Amino acid sequence: MRLYPTFFKLAFSWMDAERAHTLGFKGIRLAHASGAGRLLHKLTAPAPSLQTTAFGVTFPSPFGLAAGFDKEGHGIEALTELGFGHVEVGTITGQAQPGNEKPRLFRLVQDRAVINRMGFNNDGAAAVAPRLKSARAALQRRYPGVRPVIGVNIGKTKAVELADAVDDYRVSARTLAPAADYLVVNVSSPNTPGLRLLQDVETLRPLLTAVREEADRAAGRHVPLLVKIAPDLSDEDIDDVARLALDLKLDGIIATNTTIARTGLTSPAGQVEECGAGGLSGAPLKKRSLEVLRRLKDATGGSLTLVAVGGVEDARDVQERLDAGATLVQGYTAFLYEGPFWAARINRRLARNRKA
Repeated sequence: MRLYPTFFKLAFSWMDAERAHTLGFKGIRLAHASGAGRLLHKLTAPAPSLQTTAFGVTFPSPFGLAAGFDKEGHGIEALTELGFGHVEVGTITGQAQPGNEKPRLFRLVQDRAVINRMGFNNDGAAAVAPRLKSARAALQRRYPGVRPVIGVNIGKTKAVELADAVDDYRVSARTLAPAADYLVVNVSSPNTPGLRLLQDVETLRPLLTAVREEADRAAGRHVPLLVKIAPDLSDEDIDDVARLALDLKLDGIIATNTTIARTGLTSPAGQVEECGAGGLSGAPLKKRSLEVLRRLKDATGGSLTLVAVGGVEDARDVQERLDAGATLVQGYTAFLYEGPFWAARINRRLARNRKA
């Protein structure tokens, strides 16, 4: 299983990062379509001891796949066969959009990091919703007990003005909530102009209120609602978001999205500069994302579900975040470097730790 880093170096490291991602994802989906994924899952399924309950939903494992890998719900079943306890789909917008111009995804291999400026490229809420519904039904049939969980991450359509953002998010909530186990409002990507301005609590309050009302009405049930924040917020702003989440009785906060910072990198400065603008994810985000998590834990007093993401590479990182106050942990960038058995390795180590 540890052969993958060598395979990555030979097969993918020289290739355009977005093309490599597309080919790798197609391989995962092909394994599912051929039936190999179902056999594989007998080896990758999380141990029962890892079952975790968050906002009233039971997860097979506390470790899941963050938004960004499966942007449009094409491979949910396939990804759960690799051992992820949940898959967060998205970011999805109210209208279909192509995203930013290519190239828009870059690796910093020395830092085990990625810079992206994808720009919420996706087919739009109306196209993605049937895929979510189909995947959810399939998972319910296959796992009559505790099944993998589907999260849905929604963002603002680029062409929509900030003044009309609430209505745009309403469209996504109304369309996608019926098939979602939980919903995430993304106001923290650096790749949609002006989006991060929505993290201001005075703007965020009416947005979250509207999304919650629309989601619950459309689904005919309470759909757990979380907000995803940036690591670049000041400590005071983090506290403000925590107070707002408590006041609105949100179900949780996801900390954190990618960063616009470029500090502490070992990759040559020229290579980093060549990548250009975008959000940085991966190992360099580890320290700050953990700081934000701990601050949120102190600010919320354990009253909200905290989902940790950012720089998570192995079971030690997952456990450190669980110990720091997270109920769920997500990863993404290390998946690109560690390969398809990454989640299974993390789950096995977590299960062994719980037996010890």
